[in-house]
Amino acid sequence: MTDPVVPTTSGAVRGQVTPAGVVLFRGIPYAAAPDGELRFAEPVPAPPWEGVRETQRPGPTAPQRRHDVPGLDLTPLTGTGWRPGPEYLTVDVWTPQPGAASLPVLVFVHGGAFLGGAGSAAVHDGTAFARAGAVLVTVQYRLGIDGFLPLDGGATNLGLRDQLAALHWVQENIAAFGGDPANVTLFGAASGAVSVACLLGSPLSAGLFHRAIVQSGHPDMVRDTVQARRLAKVVADELKAEPTAEAFRKVSTEQLLDAQDAVLRPGGAPDLRDALGYDRGYGLSPFLPMIGDDVLPHHPAKAIKAGAGRDVDLIAGSCSEEMRLYLVPTGALEAVTDDQAVASLAVSHPDPAGVLYAYGLGSGRTAGEVLVEALTDLVFRDGVRDLADNHTGRTFRYEFEWGSPLLDGRLGACHGLELPFVFGALDTLSGPRGLLGENPPHELAAELNGAWHRFATTGSPGWAEYTGEDTMFHAY
Repeated sequence: MTDPVVPTTSGAVRGQVTPAGVVLFRGIPYAAAPDGELRFAEPVPAPPWEGVRETQRPGPTAPQRRHDVPGLDLTPLTGTGWRPGPEYLTVDVWTPQPGAASLPVLVFVHGGAFLGGAGSAAVHDGTAFARAGAVLVTVQYRLGIDGFLPLDGGATNLGLRDQLAALHWVQENIAAFGGDPANVTLFGAASGAVSVACLLGSPLSAGLFHRAIVQSGHPDMVRDTVQARRLAKVVADELKAEPTAEAFRKVSTEQLLDAQDAVLRPGGAPDLRDALGYDRGYGLSPFLPMIGDDVLPHHPAKAIKAGAGRDVDLIAGSCSEEMRLYLVPTGALEAVTDDQAVASLAVSHPDPAGVLYAYGLGSGRTAGEVLVEALTDLVFRDGVRDLADNHTGRTFRYEFEWGSPLLDGRLGACHGLELPFVFGALDTLSGPRGLLGENPPHELAAELNGAWHRFATTGSPGWAEYTGEDTMFHAY
């Protein structure tokens, strides 16, 4: 098969036939470069180009700084970092055959704490989905200050607006790649899952996707305008600028990243607790979607409970030991004391001691183990359960329980571990420093990748609908 050319609304693109026999298109613009006057502005359609655009190599990525995890090579999961270039609002597309018709479409939103990551990261390989007969699309969107900091005179929730623009692009273009625009499954992991959950509760997403999969995220990880504007003021002070889009457009990307790093340092962020005393980011990221605009006019969790997304089939789940990724490689699991555990939770929760003692602090369990269990529930599992309980449409729930053998097994079923299984891309994270260690179970990858494909095709992953904890699917 020769490398195929496919028409899009902005112009023709040439992909490449991969050694696996599927066709891959990389870096197709779905929106204009967020540069100049379009910086901190709503996305607009990509301008047209003449001739055939080559899309055979990864394009630029959103501005970001790498924050590596000690002892682990997470590059296949997080991406290689910032590849500079203004045209980074792009999609990658895998298809079994551009000339096919009405194949199920899966659109993936990457994670990275709204600070990093890339749709083009190695683990987000769509080969297994395409070989099974689906079209996979991965999305890149604005991050950090560019994507989630409200500025006077600028648009809000720009990262979410970018994702909506990508979904509109899918509706207009995916048929040319063999996909069915009437059968789109939106899925994401970590902050990408938060994004999917927020869009499930957004009035602007109606008709853009028909099924959703939320992996280790939920719609409670959002901020109100008070906390978001407080963060904008601190970033502006760091830049010695006014918190306006006009002022920030005069600041270089490197300067913005420097200011972002300053906010990420211990003590650099303002108090981001809400009126109830919770920091909904739990210290993982100061940048979160904001309630109170046309994207999220209401709290997305409340909107979902009131019936938003009732026509969208949903899978929601998490890993059973999410927080081990954050506490094991750093040595904090063994080093943290009872008092330090309470103090660390106090910046995000109004009753840190009460929570941790309820989980067994002071009863002989180590503070690190208690903190892992409590934060896994607080940051991930509780919100996922609430989403599954409150969604008024068809719902399925899972928990990923296979544990990595790496670091003497102490990583367990940590955050992000399900992704290579879902994509059927175990080789990307296997090996002595890979998150999966040596010889991960290929049968589990086949099971999960097959379940996601079945869900995208039929609306059922192959296990019972969720009606309570006893109907949750356990993946191990």
